[in-house]
Amino acid sequence: MRPEISKKIFSILLIFILTGFSIQILLAEDHSHDEHAEGTHEAHSEGFNPGEFVIHHVSDAFEWHIFTYKDFHASIPLPIILYSKKSGWHFFMSSKFHHGHSTYKNFRIAHYGENAGKIEEVDSHGHLIDLPVDLSITKAVAGAMFSVIIILWIFLSTAKSAKRNKGKAPKGIQNLFEPIILFIRDEVAKPAIGDKKYEKFMPFLLTVFFFILINNLMGLIPIFPFGANVTGNIAVTMVLALFTFAITTINGNKHYWKEIYNPGVPWLLKFPIPLMPIVELSGVIIKPFVLMVRLFANMMAGHMIVTVFVSLIFIFANLFGAGVGLAVSPVSIAFSVFILLLDVLVSFIQAYVFTLLSALYFGMATSEHH
Repeated sequence: MRPEISKKIFSILLIFILTGFSIQILLAEDHSHDEHAEGTHEAHSEGFNPGEFVIHHVSDAFEWHIFTYKDFHASIPLPIILYSKKSGWHFFMSSKFHHGHSTYKNFRIAHYGENAGKIEEVDSHGHLIDLPVDLSITKAVAGAMFSVIIILWIFLSTAKSAKRNKGKAPKGIQNLFEPIILFIRDEVAKPAIGDKKYEKFMPFLLTVFFFILINNLMGLIPIFPFGANVTGNIAVTMVLALFTFAITTINGNKHYWKEIYNPGVPWLLKFPIPLMPIVELSGVIIKPFVLMVRLFANMMAGHMIVTVFVSLIFIFANLFGAGVGLAVSPVSIAFSVFILLLDVLVSFIQAYVFTLLSALYFGMATSEHH
């Protein structure tokens, strides 16, 4: 990739991040109030609530909030898909909840208690009946779908460009993504899996790398259609880790399973208590668990730190007056921008680490006995 192209891409990305960050600061105070279920709870606090502000920005939602101006909320409703044991299937848009204020068809969004953030089924008096099976398209799901469209465009355009420029120097989008693809192949897949077996794992490794990377970067830009904290959602990272686990398990050879159930260690470590088999079998489960938690924790932490620094402006303003809040804002913004820029680096690192560890697990599962 030519240096001038890299600089342009980085500049555009930085402008998007900083612009979105500025808008996020301007709207921060308006987002600070949670909406409560009608007739159940009244507003219990006035002014800025930092806890609610942070959770609001890192948690999933049933609508895609764009901006708030005074009492006007601009948001895109998302499909609600529920199955109730009592009344069967229900399909409607999240706008029926009126931003969480009302109950619709005996369903409501819980804001308090152990079911906070979930959809509850209630009776005519507002008493909880049960939790329906929820297959709704939330903000995280919609963000993942949007990233899939981008990934398809990237790969199809790159393949088309490579076919058109066969035998020639790469250019255009191929020039941008071909070095990344070759890096995953030559520096991740081949060393970890081996020159003879790496090819069948390349589709998954490339897909998971670009999926994580694109969603990491999209999550740093709080402007629609970006801003969904997809990789900061533990359900998403769990699914990615389960894919790695399933592929490792399916492709494990006889030597791999022998080392788990009957490792070559002194018999005292296997009989009468199967200590080493228990340790090895635990490792099979711990590996995908570590993949899941590492990606989730790193991306969630980055988002939370930025929102905490933004919150400091309003915390100081509430405690000591608007002048103090204004005085603190340059420092808060400077630290927030630093964390955002650090998150750009972390986005690449986490995509690389997840892909590398997946490749290492595939390599251990398919390696021959020496």
